[in-house]
Amino acid sequence: MKDNKPQPILEAENLVRMYGKFPAVDQISFAINKGEIFSLLGPNGAGKTTTISMLSTLLKPTDGTARIAGVDILTNSAGARKAIGVVPQDIALYNDLTGLENLQFWGSMYNLGGKDLHIRAEEILDRIGLSDKKNQRVRTYSGGMKRRLNIGAGLLHRPSILFMDEPTVGIDPQSRRMILDLVKELNRDGMSVLYTTHYMEEAQELSHRVGIIDHGKMIAIGTQDELTALVGEDEILRLHTLDSQVIEQSCLDELAALSGVHSVSRIDGQIILNVANAETSIADAIAVANTHQVKITSVDIEEPNLEAVFLHLTGRALRD
Repeated sequence: MKDNKPQPILEAENLVRMYGKFPAVDQISFAINKGEIFSLLGPNGAGKTTTISMLSTLLKPTDGTARIAGVDILTNSAGARKAIGVVPQDIALYNDLTGLENLQFWGSMYNLGGKDLHIRAEEILDRIGLSDKKNQRVRTYSGGMKRRLNIGAGLLHRPSILFMDEPTVGIDPQSRRMILDLVKELNRDGMSVLYTTHYMEEAQELSHRVGIIDHGKMIAIGTQDELTALVGEDEILRLHTLDSQVIEQSCLDELAALSGVHSVSRIDGQIILNVANAETSIADAIAVANTHQVKITSVDIEEPNLEAVFLHLTGRALRD
């Protein structure tokens, strides 16, 4: 009988990374199945990049270990690296080289060369939509083009799993859309992906499963349905205010004390409430805001999402 149990491409066990007495990563365990997009979702400073750095063997864990394609990252780091493609958060390209020359250089780091490397580099340039720019120096590229070339460099050696660390930070919406579509296209072709982000909407769009990380700890793992089930039947009541509006803590405390309100958070120009029934809570919430001279410019009601899950688990919004 055929075994339909998912096969892990990555297994992390109790990973710890200490900086002095501070645990940047604190006993993280998770697995990624072959052909899966797994997102690590958490705010800046949550431990996402440190986790990627340990898994890619750039940082040695203080404790714990991981296996990638069955190879232990501690006992056989060179073997593990062969299975990994890494797209770092910081762009690792040479501005004075052309796009093609950059790929040829990075390919040589993977012991690729000659005609095979040239053919592979041309394939990658076509895949990332930069064939027509291949002979231009990278310093002339836009930020989004550099990001795509950065991804291409991580694909040269046909890795079993691609690590992508915040690949859309600081780029324009059109380039971001192209990168998200590229990730989905790679996955359709069988690529396993570990994707880190602090953008809730990216994790929702891309992921088969999500690991929510905060203060170095993995606080929840599951499919989006499994994670949103943690919130129960709550709805999200989003009160939009002026960005410059000063909102006192006493206002937030009074909102939190309303019947049916389970949590309250302030982020940018919004007050976000997790509520049992948004329609019955709107009037009371606006009345409290008016009492505190907070001008509400618009109101949205949403079904539970990953932002609501983070708020439910931590008591604060994802971008706090």
